[in-house]
Amino acid sequence: MSGNGKLVQGLDIPIVKLVPRTEHKVNAKYRKRIEASLRAVGLLEPLVVYPQGDNYEILDGVLRYHILLELGVETVPCLLASLRESFTAKRMVNQLSAAQEMRMLRKSLEELDEQTIADALGMAGISHRLNAGLLKKLAPPVAEAFEAGTLTLPCAKELTHVKPERQTEILKLMESCKDYSVTFAKGLVLKTPVAKRSKVNGVKTPWSRADEKKSDLLKKLREAEQQQDFYSGLYRQYTTNLLKLVIYVRSLLNNQRVKEYLREHHPQELEAFEQIIDSTER
Repeated sequence: MSGNGKLVQGLDIPIVKLVPRTEHKVNAKYRKRIEASLRAVGLLEPLVVYPQGDNYEILDGVLRYHILLELGVETVPCLLASLRESFTAKRMVNQLSAAQEMRMLRKSLEELDEQTIADALGMAGISHRLNAGLLKKLAPPVAEAFEAGTLTLPCAKELTHVKPERQTEILKLMESCKDYSVTFAKGLVLKTPVAKRSKVNGVKTPWSRADEKKSDLLKKLREAEQQQDFYSGLYRQYTTNLLKLVIYVRSLLNNQRVKEYLREHHPQELEAFEQIIDSTER
């Protein structure tokens, strides 16, 4: 095996000769998962070590080393690194996509039963990770693109809302545009004619979700219209009442006897009435 760190042929090394290079705190749940895997299927990935005198420094696999030590393992399969400083374990680790994980699990099922694999991963089951139901809903070219990692899991799920022939059409459009995003897929799905949509029972589709949003928007618009009608009516009533008041005040002041009485006994009220009339005549 070769790569970063120039790994050479493996070697079975007594565990007492292994020395951790660094110590890292790990999540208890993650440790339990690794321990379950080691108990169920053994050590699938050898430790990476570098010779130092009579011992071997562990460059990658310290957690596995501690678990194997607790399990009483005496000899550990290791890979020797010819260069100590150039090795970076993280460079050799890639996050698995949903499709890659599915292929890995299927490959494991050729030799192990489903429950053993689930126990190794610290899970109750792995059926939901195999995506068997999803693959049945995908057109062959789309399924191939998903398994190859070209399409993401959310994108593949989005395409199940349309019939296989439409899925193939969408895939070709995505390939021509070099755009495999979920947003682009959703847009193409929403543009799908009714005849090319999948029939689903009891499941919300992109079109039903769009209808719900439209219904909610129309409801809010109706509520806004009702509020506008209410306040418009209230304003009209207020304007009418104000006009009646102005006419009444003007008729009072046109009566000289009333005006003289107000000037003598209620000068402030007379001034207020005159201001009202002046403001309406401008």
